[in-house]
Amino acid sequence: MKLLRYGPAGQEKPGLLDSSGTLRDLSAHVKDIAGEALSPEGLKRIAALDPASLPAVEASVRLGPCVGGTGKFICIGLNYSDHAAETGASVPPEPIVFMKATSAIVGPNDNIEIPRGSQKTDWEVELGIVIGRHAKYVSEADALDYVAGYCLTNDVSERAFQTERHGQWTKGKSCDTFGPTGPWLVTKDEIADPQNLKMWCEVNGRRMQDGSSATMVYGVKYLVSYLSQFMSLHPGDIISTGTPPGVGMGMKPPVFLKAGDVVTLGIEGLGTQRQLCVQG
Repeated sequence: MKLLRYGPAGQEKPGLLDSSGTLRDLSAHVKDIAGEALSPEGLKRIAALDPASLPAVEASVRLGPCVGGTGKFICIGLNYSDHAAETGASVPPEPIVFMKATSAIVGPNDNIEIPRGSQKTDWEVELGIVIGRHAKYVSEADALDYVAGYCLTNDVSERAFQTERHGQWTKGKSCDTFGPTGPWLVTKDEIADPQNLKMWCEVNGRRMQDGSSATMVYGVKYLVSYLSQFMSLHPGDIISTGTPPGVGMGMKPPVFLKAGDVVTLGIEGLGTQRQLCVQG
């Protein structure tokens, strides 16, 4: 299934995308694409519905973040061997974990705000893991039992804030609008192998990133298990798993976003995003 949230920011309603590409309203059946609806039982109940019986939604409606009630937006750094190489960094012996503030989360086609004082705003197409039920001390073998599905994320980053202002990466990752998420949460049964998905990102029509989740160092199962050793994972939590090469910071000379730029990105099976950059 492809589950989504639509409507004005802060007032999103739950929905799904049917096999013909029509948006359908789920409001009569679930409160939100969040919490219990993401559990195996909740997803089964939604899957049992006849999409044709659900009200159709105008295709032009705004899409919100595909998951509601996200308590944690956890990101993994330098998790693609070829991306680590382009930045001159070594592949880390354990996952690099940092947090992106949930206030950064926006819809897949909402504007990206270039922060005041920013000179180095960058793009990162990433595979997002959406947690479906409480996970604590889970094994790698059982890790997928705790995953509701996957989504496309853009881990927008301000590199000067991230690496030149001292302290942790969080302040370069958490600016408002730095977490476009969606368009859909695709349930895990529709993704045969999350470690073999094509990924791409373009800026003003120029292909910048053209990679694959196959070069991910620490895979989905490992990351869910690993993180659950340090913190409980809850329904709606998102794990953004790193990016392939082609980010602006890695170009020679570096290239960064400015007001008026348009970023488009996608992952095989998970849809596409489009963001206009505006001055914050």
